[in-house]
Amino acid sequence: MNDAPPTTHRTTSGGLEPHRGTLILVLGILSLVLCGFFTGIPAWIMGKGDLAKIKDGIMDPEGEGSTKAGMICGMICCIIYAVLIGLIILLMILGGGLAALSS
Repeated sequence: MNDAPPTTHRTTSGGLEPHRGTLILVLGILSLVLCGFFTGIPAWIMGKGDLAKIKDGIMDPEGEGSTKAGMICGMICCIIYAVLIGLIILLMILGGGLAALSS
């Protein structure tokens, strides 16, 4: 019998956690193309966490490039959507003010 406690995650042959670069990249690209905040925020959060693990030597560094790319795509999407929502709110406020002045 094996007395070692079960691990909560798989490890690569070098003892490092496997990277999730492809998943983060897919989430980032989907955020730009189709899903917006729904995949942009997870790409940003997961990318930041995984890059910290790669820097600390806990995660496989092979996926660093795709992790960075996915995180940046998620960041760009979130910033664009935040600006657009701000502009829409501003236009609604200005439109309501102009409508009140014209009547």
